[in-house]
Amino acid sequence: MGHKILLVEDDPCFGSVLKSYLELSDYEVVHCVNGIFGLEAFRKDKFDLCLLDVMMPNMDGFTLGKKIREIDSSVPFVYITAKSLKEDMKQGYEIGADDYIVKPFDSELLIFKIRAILSRSKHDEVETRPKLIQMGAYEFNTELRTITAGGDLIKLTPKESRLLELLYYHRDGLLLREKALTEIWGMNDYFTARSMDVYVTKLRKYFKDDPSIKIENVHGSGFRLIIEP
Repeated sequence: MGHKILLVEDDPCFGSVLKSYLELSDYEVVHCVNGIFGLEAFRKDKFDLCLLDVMMPNMDGFTLGKKIREIDSSVPFVYITAKSLKEDMKQGYEIGADDYIVKPFDSELLIFKIRAILSRSKHDEVETRPKLIQMGAYEFNTELRTITAGGDLIKLTPKESRLLELLYYHRDGLLLREKALTEIWGMNDYFTARSMDVYVTKLRKYFKDDPSIKIENVHGSGFRLIIEP
């Protein structure tokens, strides 16, 4: 078996079929039938990726995702749901989900998404980057994924941290939307673009107390990070 996946799905039939399909693709899968059991399993074991249903008894997928993020800020997870409302997808991405796939879906497409996410996670682990970056009054720790200013500390999600790094390396120039979406999300579509907009807004809020740091939209093209001296 290869990577280990936590599957939290309350439909026993669908969950069993999906578990078998993933195992045929050489993944080791632990299937839990609700959020409480899923959280218990996550606390006890180490997983490379989590697949979470949204609508579940006892603990819904959004709540589970938040609790997983509190325990591990880097493990990737994907929401699997029958709900395709934009607000629901936005909520999932705000929590820190790596992707959102709507039922019914092509199982082969899910495998492609999983491979892309795991490949990016491995790349992030081995890529050598500066650990500390000074940005105005803030110190950005790329290893711990934190921003500090004085005694204040902000913890970043993996996507927030990577997006901030890309913005920094393209500072005073232009970070193309397509580059950021492809490198961080693995694809460029409406939902990933909206997700990135959410992350840019969150980064702006983190730096709101320092007027020397600005993240500007370049209409139709991308974003510019400006750090004034």
